[in-house]
Amino acid sequence: MLTAIPCTLFRGGTSKGPFFLASDLPADPALRDQILLAVMGSPDARQIDGLGGADSLTSKVAIVGPPTRPGADVDYLFLQVVVNEARVDTSQNCGNMLAAVGPFAIEQGLVPVTGPVTRVRIHMVNTASIAVAAVETPGGQVRYDGEARIDGVPGTAAPILIDFLDVAGSSCGALLPTGHVRDLVEGFEATLIDNGMPVVVLRAADFGKTGQETPEQLEADAELKAQVERVRLAAGRLMNLGDVTKRTVPKMCLVSAAIQGGAIATRNFIPHTVHKAIGVFGAVSVATACVLPGSVAAEFASGGPGTGARRLDIEHPTGFFTVDMELAEGPRVERSALLRTARPLMRGEALIAGAIWPGQR
Repeated sequence: MLTAIPCTLFRGGTSKGPFFLASDLPADPALRDQILLAVMGSPDARQIDGLGGADSLTSKVAIVGPPTRPGADVDYLFLQVVVNEARVDTSQNCGNMLAAVGPFAIEQGLVPVTGPVTRVRIHMVNTASIAVAAVETPGGQVRYDGEARIDGVPGTAAPILIDFLDVAGSSCGALLPTGHVRDLVEGFEATLIDNGMPVVVLRAADFGKTGQETPEQLEADAELKAQVERVRLAAGRLMNLGDVTKRTVPKMCLVSAAIQGGAIATRNFIPHTVHKAIGVFGAVSVATACVLPGSVAAEFASGGPGTGARRLDIEHPTGFFTVDMELAEGPRVERSALLRTARPLMRGEALIAGAIWPGQR
Protein backbone atom coordinates (compact mmCIF):
# COMPACT_ATOMS: atom_id res chain seq x y z
CA MET A 1 0.00 0.00 0.00
CA LEU A 2 1.32 3.42 -0.99
CA THR A 3 0.32 6.83 0.33
CA ALA A 4 -0.01 9.60 -2.28
CA ILE A 5 0.77 13.16 -1.22
CA PRO A 6 0.01 16.07 -3.60
CA CYS A 7 3.00 18.24 -4.42
CA THR A 8 4.55 20.44 -7.09
CA LEU A 9 8.21 20.08 -8.03
CA PHE A 10 9.57 23.61 -8.45
CA ARG A 11 12.84 25.15 -9.46
CA GLY A 12 13.38 28.11 -7.20
CA GLY A 13 16.44 30.16 -8.16
CA THR A 14 19.31 27.68 -8.46
CA SER A 15 17.69 25.02 -6.27
CA LYS A 16 14.76 22.69 -6.71
CA GLY A 17 12.51 20.46 -4.68
CA PRO A 18 8.90 19.49 -3.93
CA PHE A 19 6.44 22.04 -2.53
CA PHE A 20 3.67 20.80 -0.25
CA LEU A 21 0.62 22.42 1.26
CA ALA A 22 0.84 22.27 5.04
CA SER A 23 -2.63 20.71 5.11
CA ASP A 24 -1.38 17.72 3.12
CA LEU A 25 1.23 16.74 5.72
CA PRO A 26 0.94 15.79 9.40
CA ALA A 27 1.57 18.49 12.00
CA ASP A 28 3.84 16.26 14.09
CA PRO A 29 7.44 17.26 13.17
CA ALA A 30 8.94 13.81 13.78
CA LEU A 31 6.41 12.06 11.53
CA ARG A 32 6.68 14.84 8.95
CA ASP A 33 10.44 14.37 8.80
CA GLN A 34 10.08 10.60 8.36
CA ILE A 35 7.79 11.25 5.42
CA LEU A 36 10.16 13.74 3.81
CA LEU A 37 13.14 11.41 4.16
CA ALA A 38 11.11 8.79 2.30
CA VAL A 39 9.94 11.26 -0.33
CA MET A 40 13.50 12.41 -1.08
CA GLY A 41 15.18 8.99 -0.74
CA SER A 42 17.49 9.78 2.19
CA PRO A 43 19.76 8.51 3.56
CA ASP A 44 21.45 7.39 0.35
CA ALA A 45 24.27 9.06 -1.58
CA ARG A 46 22.27 8.75 -4.82
CA GLN A 47 18.80 9.22 -3.29
CA ILE A 48 17.87 6.61 -5.86
CA ASP A 49 14.60 5.67 -4.16
CA GLY A 50 13.23 9.21 -3.95
CA LEU A 51 12.91 12.61 -5.59
CA GLY A 52 16.22 13.99 -4.31
CA GLY A 53 18.96 14.79 -6.79
CA ALA A 54 21.94 13.49 -4.74
CA ASP A 55 23.04 17.06 -4.02
CA SER A 56 22.19 19.42 -1.17
CA LEU A 57 20.89 21.97 -3.71
CA THR A 58 18.32 19.48 -5.00
CA SER A 59 17.41 17.88 -1.67
CA LYS A 60 15.19 20.67 -0.43
CA VAL A 61 11.52 20.85 0.56
CA ALA A 62 9.10 23.75 1.05
CA ILE A 63 5.89 23.58 3.07
CA VAL A 64 3.45 26.44 2.50
CA GLY A 65 0.27 27.23 4.35
CA PRO A 66 -1.95 29.97 5.79
CA PRO A 67 -0.13 32.66 7.81
CA THR A 68 0.38 32.31 11.54
CA ARG A 69 1.49 35.89 12.12
CA PRO A 70 -0.13 39.26 11.36
CA GLY A 71 0.92 41.03 8.20
CA ALA A 72 1.78 37.89 6.26
CA ASP A 73 -0.09 36.21 3.41
CA VAL A 74 1.44 32.74 3.84
CA ASP A 75 3.77 30.71 6.02
CA TYR A 76 6.85 29.14 4.39
CA LEU A 77 8.81 26.45 6.20
CA PHE A 78 12.05 25.37 4.52
CA LEU A 79 13.47 21.90 5.19
CA GLN A 80 16.93 20.76 4.14
CA VAL A 81 16.82 17.00 3.73
CA VAL A 82 20.34 15.70 4.29
CA VAL A 83 21.39 13.45 1.44
CA ASN A 84 23.40 10.77 3.25
CA GLU A 85 21.93 11.02 6.75
CA ALA A 86 18.46 10.34 8.13
CA ARG A 87 18.16 13.98 9.14
CA VAL A 88 15.98 16.96 8.22
CA ASP A 89 17.30 20.40 9.16
CA THR A 90 15.00 23.38 9.80
CA SER A 91 17.62 25.72 11.27
CA GLN A 92 18.00 27.94 8.20
CA ASN A 93 16.11 29.70 5.44
CA CYS A 94 16.56 29.07 1.74
CA GLY A 95 16.21 32.15 -0.43
CA ASN A 96 16.30 30.19 -3.67
CA MET A 97 13.32 28.02 -2.78
CA LEU A 98 11.72 31.19 -1.42
CA ALA A 99 11.49 32.47 -5.01
CA ALA A 100 8.89 29.81 -5.82
CA VAL A 101 6.73 30.35 -2.73
CA GLY A 102 4.78 33.25 -4.24
CA PRO A 103 3.91 31.44 -7.49
CA PHE A 104 2.98 28.26 -5.60
CA ALA A 105 0.81 30.15 -3.12
CA ILE A 106 -1.04 31.96 -5.91
CA GLU A 107 -1.61 28.79 -7.94
CA GLN A 108 -2.86 26.93 -4.85
CA GLY A 109 -5.40 29.67 -4.11
CA LEU A 110 -3.74 30.83 -0.89
CA VAL A 111 -3.15 34.34 -2.26
CA PRO A 112 -5.48 36.18 -4.69
CA VAL A 113 -4.12 37.89 -7.79
CA THR A 114 -4.22 41.67 -7.28
CA GLY A 115 -3.19 42.97 -10.71
CA PRO A 116 -0.37 42.68 -13.25
CA VAL A 117 2.01 42.19 -10.31
CA THR A 118 0.95 40.40 -7.11
CA ARG A 119 3.00 41.08 -3.99
CA VAL A 120 3.10 38.13 -1.62
CA ARG A 121 4.15 38.72 1.98
CA ILE A 122 5.87 35.54 3.11
CA HIS A 123 6.42 34.60 6.75
CA MET A 124 9.69 32.63 6.75
CA VAL A 125 8.92 30.34 9.66
CA ASN A 126 12.53 29.15 10.12
CA THR A 127 13.67 32.60 11.21
CA ALA A 128 10.35 34.35 12.02
CA SER A 129 11.02 37.05 9.42
CA ILE A 130 9.16 38.53 6.45
CA ALA A 131 10.01 38.67 2.75
CA VAL A 132 7.89 40.25 0.03
CA ALA A 133 7.94 38.62 -3.41
CA ALA A 134 6.71 40.55 -6.45
CA VAL A 135 5.22 37.95 -8.83
CA GLU A 136 4.13 38.90 -12.36
CA THR A 137 0.46 37.93 -12.82
CA PRO A 138 -0.80 39.41 -16.12
CA GLY A 139 -4.35 38.33 -16.98
CA GLY A 140 -4.75 36.78 -13.54
CA GLN A 141 -2.16 34.03 -14.14
CA VAL A 142 1.38 33.57 -12.86
CA ARG A 143 3.82 34.40 -15.64
CA TYR A 144 6.90 32.19 -15.90
CA ASP A 145 8.40 33.22 -19.24
CA GLY A 146 10.42 36.42 -19.40
CA GLU A 147 13.80 38.02 -19.98
CA ALA A 148 15.37 37.78 -16.51
CA ARG A 149 18.59 35.80 -16.36
CA ILE A 150 20.34 34.46 -13.25
CA ASP A 151 23.71 32.72 -13.12
CA GLY A 152 23.46 28.99 -12.64
CA VAL A 153 20.18 28.61 -14.57
CA PRO A 154 20.09 28.27 -18.37
CA GLY A 155 17.83 30.53 -20.41
CA THR A 156 15.59 33.31 -19.14
CA ALA A 157 12.36 33.58 -17.14
CA ALA A 158 10.01 36.08 -15.53
CA PRO A 159 11.70 38.12 -12.80
CA ILE A 160 10.70 37.68 -9.16
CA LEU A 161 11.96 40.58 -7.05
CA ILE A 162 12.28 39.72 -3.36
CA ASP A 163 12.56 42.29 -0.58
CA PHE A 164 13.74 41.19 2.86
CA LEU A 165 12.23 43.38 5.55
CA ASP A 166 13.52 42.13 8.88
CA VAL A 167 16.13 39.43 8.40
CA ALA A 168 19.07 41.05 10.24
CA GLY A 169 19.90 38.85 13.22
CA SER A 170 17.05 36.46 12.45
CA SER A 171 19.04 33.38 13.52
CA CYS A 172 21.66 34.82 15.89
CA GLY A 173 19.77 37.70 17.52
CA ALA A 174 21.84 40.49 16.00
CA LEU A 175 23.45 41.50 12.71
CA LEU A 176 26.83 41.13 14.46
CA PRO A 177 26.19 38.42 17.07
CA THR A 178 29.39 39.09 19.01
CA GLY A 179 28.97 42.87 18.87
CA HIS A 180 32.24 43.13 16.93
CA VAL A 181 32.82 43.61 13.24
CA ARG A 182 35.89 41.39 13.48
CA ASP A 183 36.76 38.49 15.80
CA LEU A 184 39.67 36.10 16.22
CA VAL A 185 38.36 32.54 15.91
CA GLU A 186 40.76 29.63 16.28
CA GLY A 187 43.59 31.93 15.21
CA PHE A 188 41.80 33.29 12.11
CA GLU A 189 40.41 36.81 11.74
CA ALA A 190 36.73 36.56 10.86
CA THR A 191 33.57 38.60 10.52
CA LEU A 192 30.61 36.78 12.07
CA ILE A 193 27.43 38.15 10.52
CA ASP A 194 23.74 37.26 10.21
CA ASN A 195 21.64 39.17 7.69
CA GLY A 196 19.26 36.31 6.93
CA MET A 197 21.94 33.61 7.09
CA PRO A 198 24.65 33.13 9.72
CA VAL A 199 27.94 33.41 7.82
CA VAL A 200 31.58 33.37 8.87
CA VAL A 201 33.63 35.52 6.48
CA LEU A 202 37.34 34.64 6.30
CA ARG A 203 40.30 35.58 4.09
CA ALA A 204 41.09 32.84 1.58
CA ALA A 205 44.77 33.78 1.85
CA ASP A 206 44.82 32.92 5.56
CA PHE A 207 44.19 29.32 4.53
CA GLY A 208 46.87 29.39 1.85
CA LYS A 209 44.33 29.84 -0.96
CA THR A 210 43.93 32.44 -3.71
CA GLY A 211 40.14 32.40 -3.51
CA GLN A 212 39.92 31.45 -7.19
CA GLU A 213 40.14 27.69 -6.73
CA THR A 214 37.38 25.52 -8.16
CA PRO A 215 34.91 23.86 -5.79
CA GLU A 216 36.46 20.50 -6.75
CA GLN A 217 39.95 21.68 -5.78
CA LEU A 218 38.71 22.88 -2.39
CA GLU A 219 36.68 19.71 -1.84
CA ALA A 220 39.83 17.63 -2.39
CA ASP A 221 41.80 19.49 0.30
CA ALA A 222 41.10 17.49 3.47
CA GLU A 223 43.34 19.68 5.64
CA LEU A 224 41.52 22.83 4.51
CA LYS A 225 38.11 21.30 5.23
CA ALA A 226 39.23 20.26 8.69
CA GLN A 227 40.50 23.78 9.43
CA VAL A 228 37.29 25.36 8.18
CA GLU A 229 35.18 22.99 10.26
CA ARG A 230 37.20 23.72 13.39
CA VAL A 231 36.57 27.44 12.90
CA ARG A 232 32.88 26.78 12.20
CA LEU A 233 32.33 24.87 15.42
CA ALA A 234 33.96 27.63 17.46
CA ALA A 235 32.11 30.37 15.57
CA GLY A 236 28.77 28.65 16.12
CA ARG A 237 29.10 29.10 19.86
CA LEU A 238 30.17 32.73 19.47
CA MET A 239 27.15 33.38 17.21
CA ASN A 240 24.64 32.14 19.83
CA LEU A 241 23.96 29.01 17.79
CA GLY A 242 25.33 26.57 20.36
CA ASP A 243 26.75 23.24 19.24
CA VAL A 244 26.51 23.30 15.44
CA THR A 245 28.12 19.89 14.86
CA LYS A 246 24.91 18.53 13.32
CA ARG A 247 23.56 21.81 11.98
CA THR A 248 23.91 23.33 8.52
CA VAL A 249 24.73 26.79 9.90
CA PRO A 250 26.81 28.86 10.05
CA LYS A 251 27.96 28.86 6.43
CA MET A 252 31.66 29.48 5.82
CA CYS A 253 32.84 31.94 3.19
CA LEU A 254 36.43 32.45 2.00
CA VAL A 255 36.79 35.86 0.34
CA SER A 256 39.34 37.48 -1.93
CA ALA A 257 39.55 40.35 -4.39
CA ALA A 258 37.12 40.17 -7.31
CA ILE A 259 38.62 39.43 -10.72
CA GLN A 260 35.50 39.58 -12.92
CA GLY A 261 34.33 43.13 -12.19
CA GLY A 262 32.28 42.26 -9.11
CA ALA A 263 32.53 43.60 -5.57
CA ILE A 264 34.23 40.57 -4.02
CA ALA A 265 35.05 36.93 -4.83
CA THR A 266 33.68 34.11 -2.66
CA ARG A 267 34.13 30.39 -2.11
CA ASN A 268 31.43 28.97 0.13
CA PHE A 269 31.20 25.91 2.38
CA ILE A 270 27.55 24.93 3.04
CA PRO A 271 28.99 23.81 5.42
CA HIS A 272 30.66 20.47 4.63
CA THR A 273 30.63 20.67 0.86
CA VAL A 274 31.74 23.53 -1.36
CA HIS A 275 28.92 25.43 -3.06
CA LYS A 276 29.17 25.73 -6.82
CA ALA A 277 27.71 29.22 -6.40
CA ILE A 278 26.45 31.00 -3.27
CA GLY A 279 23.11 30.84 -1.48
CA VAL A 280 20.66 33.75 -1.54
CA PHE A 281 20.89 34.64 2.13
CA GLY A 282 24.58 33.85 2.16
CA ALA A 283 25.06 36.44 -0.58
CA VAL A 284 23.00 38.99 1.35
CA SER A 285 25.09 38.47 4.49
CA VAL A 286 28.38 38.70 2.57
CA ALA A 287 27.19 41.83 0.74
CA THR A 288 26.33 43.37 4.10
CA ALA A 289 29.79 42.53 5.43
CA CYS A 290 31.30 44.28 2.41
CA VAL A 291 29.87 47.64 3.48
CA LEU A 292 30.70 47.35 7.19
CA PRO A 293 33.82 49.38 8.08
CA GLY A 294 36.49 47.16 9.59
CA SER A 295 35.09 43.84 8.39
CA VAL A 296 37.20 41.17 6.71
CA ALA A 297 35.10 41.54 3.56
CA ALA A 298 35.51 45.34 3.45
CA GLU A 299 39.25 44.85 2.89
CA PHE A 300 38.53 43.43 -0.55
CA ALA A 301 35.20 44.96 -1.55
CA SER A 302 35.31 47.37 -4.46
CA GLY A 303 33.73 50.67 -3.50
CA GLY A 304 34.59 50.09 0.16
CA PRO A 305 32.29 50.42 3.17
CA GLY A 306 29.57 53.04 3.51
CA THR A 307 25.90 53.81 4.03
CA GLY A 308 23.02 54.52 1.65
CA ALA A 309 21.83 52.58 -1.40
CA ARG A 310 24.33 50.10 -2.81
CA ARG A 311 24.34 47.40 -5.50
CA LEU A 312 26.94 44.70 -5.06
CA ASP A 313 27.80 41.86 -7.43
CA ILE A 314 29.04 38.94 -5.35
CA GLU A 315 31.31 36.73 -7.45
CA HIS A 316 31.11 32.94 -7.03
CA PRO A 317 32.50 30.00 -9.02
CA THR A 318 29.78 30.10 -11.68
CA GLY A 319 29.02 33.82 -12.00
CA PHE A 320 27.58 36.70 -9.98
CA PHE A 321 24.85 37.26 -7.44
CA THR A 322 23.55 40.84 -7.37
CA VAL A 323 22.28 42.26 -4.07
CA ASP A 324 20.60 45.67 -3.71
CA MET A 325 20.73 47.09 -0.21
CA GLU A 326 20.36 50.22 1.88
CA LEU A 327 22.48 50.63 4.97
CA ALA A 328 22.01 53.31 7.63
CA GLU A 329 24.30 54.41 10.44
CA GLY A 330 24.54 51.99 13.30
CA PRO A 331 25.05 49.93 11.19
CA ARG A 332 21.41 49.18 10.45
CA VAL A 333 20.20 47.35 7.37
CA GLU A 334 17.11 49.15 6.06
CA ARG A 335 16.58 47.04 2.95
CA SER A 336 18.00 44.01 1.17
CA ALA A 337 16.61 42.92 -2.18
CA LEU A 338 17.49 40.60 -5.02
CA LEU A 339 16.15 39.10 -8.22
CA ARG A 340 15.39 35.42 -8.72
CA THR A 341 13.33 33.31 -11.11
CA ALA A 342 11.27 30.15 -10.63
CA ARG A 343 9.08 27.70 -12.51
CA PRO A 344 7.10 24.52 -11.81
CA LEU A 345 8.69 21.38 -13.25
CA MET A 346 5.98 18.84 -12.42
CA ARG A 347 2.66 18.56 -10.61
CA GLY A 348 1.43 15.32 -9.14
CA GLU A 349 1.80 13.12 -6.09
CA ALA A 350 4.78 11.92 -4.13
CA LEU A 351 4.40 8.25 -3.20
CA ILE A 352 5.68 6.73 0.04
CA ALA A 353 5.12 3.43 1.84
CA GLY A 354 1.82 3.38 3.67
CA ALA A 355 3.60 1.85 6.66
CA ILE A 356 5.37 5.18 7.20
CA TRP A 357 2.13 7.18 7.08
CA PRO A 358 -1.31 6.06 5.91
CA GLY A 359 -2.27 9.63 4.98
CA GLN A 360 -4.69 12.17 6.45
CA ARG A 361 -7.76 10.67 8.03
